[in-house]
Amino acid sequence: MNQELKYKRILLKLSGESLGGVEGKGINEKVMAEYAEEIAQVCRMGVQVAIVIGGGNIFRGLSGVGKGFDRVRGDQMGMLATVINSIGLSMAIKSAGVDAEVFTSTPMKPIAEYYVRDRAVELLEAGKVAIIAGGTGNPFFTTDSASALRACEIGACALLKGTRVDGVYTADPEKDPTATRYTSLSFEKALSDNLKIMDSTAFALCKDNKMPIIVFDVNKKGNLTKLVLGEEVGTVVGE
Repeated sequence: MNQELKYKRILLKLSGESLGGVEGKGINEKVMAEYAEEIAQVCRMGVQVAIVIGGGNIFRGLSGVGKGFDRVRGDQMGMLATVINSIGLSMAIKSAGVDAEVFTSTPMKPIAEYYVRDRAVELLEAGKVAIIAGGTGNPFFTTDSASALRACEIGACALLKGTRVDGVYTADPEKDPTATRYTSLSFEKALSDNLKIMDSTAFALCKDNKMPIIVFDVNKKGNLTKLVLGEEVGTVVGE
């Protein structure tokens, strides 16, 4: 089945809020189990999967600044939130029958392994899932930036951004009923039309390294499988 795969190695970016279900807060075990089953399924097909998860369901560093938080400390709290989410998802993936390991961008043994690119790639090649937590390990960088960085580092075929909408639209489809969805668009058009796909740092990193970004509805069952097989799912942003 490997010959049929369009994307053999992927970096899947999930928001922390997605793990919180409808409310976007805390961890919804049902949602996490559904994600884990989808991930396990593509792994069994031969896809190598690395994952970066946000931490907004627990704490968002930037939002704390207006409440008196120091930005650096706030971002560090956000990084720790991503570790909690990553450990939870790793256990759910293991329950779905595929081994998964959590790496962190700053040393955190015995909670998780310190992230080393070659070690993560070795894990992927062994058919296991590598979940890379802790953002970039630095304040002032989002998990969007972390996912772009890790996708480039591990040599992913594409960065898959799982969202609650089914792609990139000409306007916010939740606010503008006339908005239409792109099936594909160039980095240049996304920039010129000011389409908010990822933060500017992450987007620039993908553009400079020719890393395609695929924005898709992660909550629709089967989408991840269809995507790695090359079916038209979501919006592809590329050269």
